[in-house]
Amino acid sequence: MIISVANPIYDAVFKYLMEDERVAKTILSALLKREVVEVEVRKHEYTNGSRDKISMFRIDFGAKVRQDDGSLKLVLIELQKTWLETETLRFRQYLGTQYANPDNILKDDNPFGYGIPMITVYLLGHRVGDIEEPVLYVKHKSFNYDGEEVTKGLPNPFVESLVHDSIIVQIPLLHSYVNNRLYEVLSVFDQTNKDAHNRQVLNIDDNIYADDLEMKHILHRLLAAASDAKLRQDMNVEDEYFSAIENRDTAIMMRDKKIAEQDARLEQQNAQLEQKDAQLEQKDAQLEQKDAQLEQKDAQLEQKGKALLVSAKALLEAGLSPEKVAAMTNLPLEALKSL
Repeated sequence: MIISVANPIYDAVFKYLMEDERVAKTILSALLKREVVEVEVRKHEYTNGSRDKISMFRIDFGAKVRQDDGSLKLVLIELQKTWLETETLRFRQYLGTQYANPDNILKDDNPFGYGIPMITVYLLGHRVGDIEEPVLYVKHKSFNYDGEEVTKGLPNPFVESLVHDSIIVQIPLLHSYVNNRLYEVLSVFDQTNKDAHNRQVLNIDDNIYADDLEMKHILHRLLAAASDAKLRQDMNVEDEYFSAIENRDTAIMMRDKKIAEQDARLEQQNAQLEQKDAQLEQKDAQLEQKDAQLEQKDAQLEQKGKALLVSAKALLEAGLSPEKVAAMTNLPLEALKSL
């Protein structure tokens, strides 16, 4: 049967969903691929980023996670969710405050002041570059100078105090992936199930989860959220906010497009001017070449004229009359008489 539930991409619905300890353990267990036995929301939870630029919803969990040997390990889970693309600096700033928080230091049997191991989870309403995996696990490893992985003595509380693993979920890429437990749990975030007329609602076939009590509990929680008047109002506020963001981004995009078109026209005009300048330079070069040729011809004529005068003078000195020399050399009679 198709049921209509609240869309957990909304901060208000996501907060309501994760307030349920059973739901939180189900989702975190699927993400960590380990059983989360106990979980509690730590103080300063439900922090929203400044509304002037972007929504960034955060929840801090303290979780006891069962290890392979059956022991329980306390970890700090920093879950951050955002609708829109944001600067990584915002994530880093928040992580910085968590590393510096004295409450995140182990309390029992901890003479060296080791920090609680941290795992960061990012639920993103957008894609990250060209990465095609819906869920990306980023884990740190240790290597020696030669690039060989070091495993002896690890994990170590000192190392775990300084580095952390991350899980990145690209919600737009979920696309009905239900081939393992994680994708089954995350399928309630699949935005392809959005109602055609109301994006605050997801239409989900609950028969898919007929034999899964934990998933039915999640759907029940989302179903209750859909009928909660205050949550609906909170979703309306988020829609208004993101509508303003979209309008602003559209205006910025149009402005950038206009600027890009103007820049293209200026580049074209500059190219045309450069082409004209090149043509003028070519013409100048041609004129300079012609001037040089004329100067060369003038020099040659001058040289020939001097040679004729020398010849004419020799003929005159040999006794020829100026008239006869003028006829022989084509020089003006007056010039010959002056010689």
